[in-house]
Amino acid sequence: MSDTQLTVTLSGGGIDDARAIVRALEQVFGAPDGLPGDERATVRTATFDSPDAPRAATAGGTAGATLSEPVSVTVQGSPQAVEAASETLAHAFSTRNEGAASGDQERERQLLLVP
Repeated sequence: MSDTQLTVTLSGGGIDDARAIVRALEQVFGAPDGLPGDERATVRTATFDSPDAPRAATAGGTAGATLSEPVSVTVQGSPQAVEAASETLAHAFSTRNEGAASGDQERERQLLLVP
């Protein structure tokens, strides 16, 4: 593991939706700093340590997972980590790309996951 991190911010949906999204990403990034736990929260975050060369999970686990309502997801980290996270979520959920921004060494992508 490197010291690179992937930060995931979730808004919308319930606690079970947030946990399902985090579980999908665990296939690639391992366990986060903690599972979303506050049922009253309107925004939830999870931080993962990112491998140097993460590869998207495209089989097994959560493919075809369902959500109770739309969830807005922001993934932020190295370009490789953001790409792997985006591909993993697109495989596991119905996903719309809502935009992206790039910096010197970091990338951010907005996704909308829909039921």
